[in-house]
Amino acid sequence: MLATYDDTSIVVYQAYCPKIAAYAVEQQTFGGEFSMNRMSWIKPNFLWMMFRSGWGMKADQEVTLAIRLRREGFEEILQSAVHSSYQTSYGTQDKWKKVLKESSVRLQWDPDHDPFGNKLDRKAIQLGLKGESLQKYVKDWIIEIEDISDFVEEQRHMIQKDQLDHLQVPNEQIYLPAKHRD
Repeated sequence: MLATYDDTSIVVYQAYCPKIAAYAVEQQTFGGEFSMNRMSWIKPNFLWMMFRSGWGMKADQEVTLAIRLRREGFEEILQSAVHSSYQTSYGTQDKWKKVLKESSVRLQWDPDHDPFGNKLDRKAIQLGLKGESLQKYVKDWIIEIEDISDFVEEQRHMIQKDQLDHLQVPNEQIYLPAKHRD
């Protein structure tokens, strides 16, 4: 997966309506009108977030947040993740359905997109959090929440003007989960 990270943290993105986002930035955690009773999706890939939020133009996704998480929390998310569609590694479909029902993290791979929204050959990951994992995300794993909507707007204008030579995106590198590192 592509992500911006260092030895202790990783950045994920979410997009919200102004009221939820303002609370999150002010309090440096989620609360207020943020629902702990539904799945909340995080995306470590900036362009995937831009595709999903329409570069901050979709309703209730006008504010883009960059959330810096503790790496150990992100690793726990990955270790708890269950694919949102059946994979043979789960054995039978019944076993997968049981594991999926019990999990508080969904893993979904979708086509990544270029800045214009065209599908790419590579996949982008998004992780859905609910229940215990969402509680830990909100209470334990968030280091910092930053509103990057002005940056997103500036970059959206570069795309609208077809000025890709001026487009800036976060420096993302391949992130390997701990279980895949030597």
